[in-house]
Amino acid sequence: MKNIIFGRHNEGRSTVHHFNTIGLVIVAIAFSHSAVLAQENATPKSITIHQEIDFKVSPQRLYEALLDSKQFSSFSGRAAEISQSVGGPFSLFDKHIVGQNVELVPNQRIVQAWRVVDWPAGIYSIARFEFKPQGEGTKLVFDHTAFPEDLKEHLAEGWQTNYWNLLTKYFK
Repeated sequence: MKNIIFGRHNEGRSTVHHFNTIGLVIVAIAFSHSAVLAQENATPKSITIHQEIDFKVSPQRLYEALLDSKQFSSFSGRAAEISQSVGGPFSLFDKHIVGQNVELVPNQRIVQAWRVVDWPAGIYSIARFEFKPQGEGTKLVFDHTAFPEDLKEHLAEGWQTNYWNLLTKYFK
Protein backbone atom coordinates (compact mmCIF):
# COMPACT_ATOMS: atom_id res chain seq x y z
CA MET A 1 0.00 0.00 0.00
CA LYS A 2 1.21 3.44 -0.90
CA ASN A 3 0.91 6.16 1.75
CA ILE A 4 -0.34 9.57 0.69
CA ILE A 5 -0.03 12.61 2.90
CA PHE A 6 -2.46 15.52 2.84
CA GLY A 7 -0.84 18.61 4.29
CA ARG A 8 -2.30 21.72 5.84
CA HIS A 9 0.10 24.60 6.20
CA ASN A 10 -0.62 27.67 8.32
CA GLU A 11 1.04 29.96 10.80
CA GLY A 12 4.42 28.37 10.21
CA ARG A 13 3.17 24.90 11.18
CA SER A 14 2.36 21.87 9.13
CA THR A 15 -0.34 19.42 10.02
CA VAL A 16 0.11 16.16 8.16
CA HIS A 17 -2.35 13.31 7.75
CA HIS A 18 -1.19 9.88 6.49
CA PHE A 19 -3.58 7.63 4.59
CA ASN A 20 -3.06 4.48 2.61
CA THR A 21 -4.51 4.38 -0.90
CA ILE A 22 -7.48 2.29 0.23
CA GLY A 23 -8.59 5.11 2.51
CA LEU A 24 -7.72 7.80 -0.03
CA VAL A 25 -11.10 7.98 -1.73
CA ILE A 26 -13.10 8.40 1.47
CA VAL A 27 -10.66 10.86 3.00
CA ALA A 28 -10.23 12.91 -0.14
CA ILE A 29 -13.99 13.19 -0.62
CA ALA A 30 -14.18 14.51 2.94
CA PHE A 31 -11.47 17.01 1.96
CA SER A 32 -13.44 18.08 -1.07
CA HIS A 33 -16.53 18.74 1.02
CA SER A 34 -14.98 20.31 4.09
CA ALA A 35 -11.92 21.96 2.49
CA VAL A 36 -9.40 20.63 5.05
CA LEU A 37 -9.18 18.17 7.91
CA ALA A 38 -8.07 19.85 11.11
CA GLN A 39 -6.05 18.41 13.93
CA GLU A 40 -8.13 17.17 16.84
CA ASN A 41 -9.24 20.16 18.96
CA ALA A 42 -7.84 22.63 16.40
CA THR A 43 -9.85 25.33 14.67
CA PRO A 44 -9.60 24.73 10.93
CA LYS A 45 -8.10 27.49 8.83
CA SER A 46 -9.19 26.89 5.27
CA ILE A 47 -6.93 28.18 2.52
CA THR A 48 -8.90 27.90 -0.70
CA ILE A 49 -8.69 29.09 -4.25
CA HIS A 50 -12.24 29.52 -5.55
CA GLN A 51 -12.75 30.40 -9.21
CA GLU A 52 -15.84 30.39 -11.43
CA ILE A 53 -15.31 30.37 -15.17
CA ASP A 54 -17.84 30.39 -18.01
CA PHE A 55 -17.11 28.24 -21.05
CA LYS A 56 -19.06 28.18 -24.31
CA VAL A 57 -19.05 24.38 -24.51
CA SER A 58 -21.10 21.61 -22.91
CA PRO A 59 -20.19 20.09 -19.54
CA GLN A 60 -19.36 16.87 -21.41
CA ARG A 61 -16.85 18.59 -23.70
CA LEU A 62 -15.14 20.37 -20.78
CA TYR A 63 -15.09 17.22 -18.62
CA GLU A 64 -13.55 15.22 -21.47
CA ALA A 65 -10.90 17.87 -22.22
CA LEU A 66 -9.71 17.72 -18.60
CA LEU A 67 -9.61 13.91 -18.46
CA ASP A 68 -8.43 12.94 -21.94
CA SER A 69 -4.63 12.78 -22.31
CA LYS A 70 -4.64 13.80 -25.98
CA GLN A 71 -7.02 16.73 -25.50
CA PHE A 72 -5.19 17.94 -22.38
CA SER A 73 -1.85 17.79 -24.22
CA SER A 74 -3.41 19.60 -27.16
CA PHE A 75 -4.80 22.55 -25.16
CA SER A 76 -1.84 22.82 -22.78
CA GLY A 77 0.93 22.24 -25.31
CA ARG A 78 2.64 19.85 -22.86
CA ALA A 79 2.58 16.11 -22.29
CA ALA A 80 -0.23 14.64 -20.19
CA GLU A 81 -1.04 11.10 -19.09
CA ILE A 82 -4.46 10.83 -17.45
CA SER A 83 -6.30 7.77 -16.20
CA GLN A 84 -10.06 8.05 -16.58
CA SER A 85 -10.84 5.90 -13.56
CA VAL A 86 -11.26 6.61 -9.85
CA GLY A 87 -7.97 5.93 -8.09
CA GLY A 88 -6.11 6.22 -11.38
CA PRO A 89 -2.99 8.37 -11.65
CA PHE A 90 -2.38 11.43 -13.77
CA SER A 91 0.64 13.51 -14.73
CA LEU A 92 0.29 16.89 -16.43
CA PHE A 93 2.48 19.58 -17.94
CA ASP A 94 5.42 17.27 -18.73
CA LYS A 95 5.08 15.52 -15.33
CA HIS A 96 5.26 18.79 -13.35
CA ILE A 97 1.82 18.09 -11.80
CA VAL A 98 0.93 14.58 -10.59
CA GLY A 99 -1.84 12.95 -8.59
CA GLN A 100 -4.80 10.61 -8.48
CA ASN A 101 -8.43 10.86 -9.46
CA VAL A 102 -10.48 10.70 -6.28
CA GLU A 103 -14.02 11.18 -7.57
CA LEU A 104 -15.30 11.20 -11.16
CA VAL A 105 -18.96 11.91 -11.92
CA PRO A 106 -19.18 12.11 -15.71
CA ASN A 107 -19.94 15.62 -16.97
CA GLN A 108 -20.63 16.82 -13.40
CA ARG A 109 -17.55 16.63 -11.17
CA ILE A 110 -13.85 15.78 -11.02
CA VAL A 111 -12.01 15.65 -7.68
CA GLN A 112 -8.28 15.02 -7.71
CA ALA A 113 -5.49 14.57 -5.16
CA TRP A 114 -3.11 17.03 -6.82
CA ARG A 115 0.52 18.03 -6.26
CA VAL A 116 3.44 19.82 -7.81
CA VAL A 117 6.42 17.46 -8.08
CA ASP A 118 8.74 19.72 -6.08
CA TRP A 119 6.44 19.76 -3.01
CA PRO A 120 7.66 17.54 -0.15
CA ALA A 121 7.18 13.86 -0.97
CA GLY A 122 3.63 12.62 -0.46
CA ILE A 123 2.03 16.05 0.12
CA TYR A 124 -1.21 16.41 -1.87
CA SER A 125 -3.84 19.11 -2.17
CA ILE A 126 -7.41 18.69 -3.46
CA ALA A 127 -8.61 20.12 -6.78
CA ARG A 128 -12.38 20.04 -7.33
CA PHE A 129 -14.02 20.84 -10.68
CA GLU A 130 -17.85 21.17 -10.74
CA PHE A 131 -19.54 21.46 -14.15
CA LYS A 132 -22.85 23.36 -14.12
CA PRO A 133 -24.87 23.58 -17.35
CA GLN A 134 -25.58 27.18 -18.27
CA GLY A 135 -27.60 27.66 -21.45
CA GLU A 136 -25.49 26.16 -24.23
CA GLY A 137 -22.34 26.47 -22.13
CA THR A 138 -20.93 25.51 -18.75
CA LYS A 139 -20.08 27.33 -15.56
CA LEU A 140 -17.04 25.66 -14.05
CA VAL A 141 -16.92 26.06 -10.28
CA PHE A 142 -13.38 25.28 -9.18
CA ASP A 143 -11.98 24.92 -5.66
CA HIS A 144 -8.40 24.09 -4.74
CA THR A 145 -7.72 23.37 -1.06
CA ALA A 146 -5.08 22.05 1.36
CA PHE A 147 -2.05 23.46 -0.45
CA PRO A 148 0.90 25.31 1.12
CA GLU A 149 -0.52 28.70 2.15
CA ASP A 150 2.41 30.69 0.74
CA LEU A 151 1.61 29.34 -2.75
CA LYS A 152 -1.98 30.65 -2.96
CA GLU A 153 -1.29 33.57 -5.30
CA HIS A 154 1.08 31.56 -7.51
CA LEU A 155 -1.38 28.66 -7.81
CA ALA A 156 -4.37 30.96 -8.47
CA GLU A 157 -2.48 32.63 -11.31
CA GLY A 158 -1.37 29.23 -12.59
CA TRP A 159 -4.95 27.93 -12.84
CA GLN A 160 -5.95 31.02 -14.81
CA THR A 161 -2.93 30.96 -17.13
CA ASN A 162 -2.39 27.22 -17.59
CA TYR A 163 -5.98 25.99 -17.52
CA TRP A 164 -8.78 28.51 -18.06
CA ASN A 165 -7.07 30.77 -20.64
CA LEU A 166 -5.73 27.79 -22.61
CA LEU A 167 -9.07 25.94 -22.51
CA THR A 168 -10.93 29.06 -23.69
CA LYS A 169 -8.51 29.35 -26.63
CA TYR A 170 -8.75 25.59 -27.34
CA PHE A 171 -12.56 25.70 -27.57
CA LYS A 172 -12.66 28.61 -30.07
